[in-house]
Amino acid sequence: MTGGLAHEIKNPLSTIAMNTQLLAEAIDELEGVDAQEAGRLVRRAGTLKREVERLGDILNDFLEFAGEMRLSPSRQDLNRVVEELSDFFLPQAESQGVRLRVELAPDPAWVEIDAPRTKQAILNLMINATQAMAAGESEASKELMLRVRPSPREGVIELHVTDTGPCITQETAERIFHPYFTTKAGGTGLGLPTSRRIIQASGGELSFNSELGRGSDFVIKLVPGSS
Repeated sequence: MTGGLAHEIKNPLSTIAMNTQLLAEAIDELEGVDAQEAGRLVRRAGTLKREVERLGDILNDFLEFAGEMRLSPSRQDLNRVVEELSDFFLPQAESQGVRLRVELAPDPAWVEIDAPRTKQAILNLMINATQAMAAGESEASKELMLRVRPSPREGVIELHVTDTGPCITQETAERIFHPYFTTKAGGTGLGLPTSRRIIQASGGELSFNSELGRGSDFVIKLVPGSS
């Protein structure tokens, strides 16, 4: 029922966003209107459009989380997946003043995963880490590191997403994977729960460690794929 309601809300939101854009263009083209007043109206229409789009994003996150998790796993080299993600995310990291570092396993790290879904899970962690460092008050170097390594002791492949942001408090740590819990203004609180859900559906685990002055380390553990 909630999924159906979300779809019913999403459709008119798209129509509102489109018409808001058309309204802004029409105001901009009006003749005989004071330029300052026209500019103010266009800015207001732009604000309205952005808020409508934000509501649409919230609904998309909700539908993604509430829907059935359907995976199409295949044998993938986690090294390759991480390389592709780092290339994609590098411009965003640099725009936030974050140095992105990558350390791959010496040999192919074969795992059985749904590559697009797993990329989504990892990307959520990367975005979360970057935002945490951007919001921190420390002037220390901001670094985000992706490290792939086999763990022979546990017989799994590990991916560490490590940042130099502020320590996660005990109160936050207890709720960090709870749906809709967020410490960020405008956040939906579904990024980390969705990441954990994807990893668990892939037969893996997602956990984290956080230390004062050392940042946070989110660890994805995946079962190696067959040779």
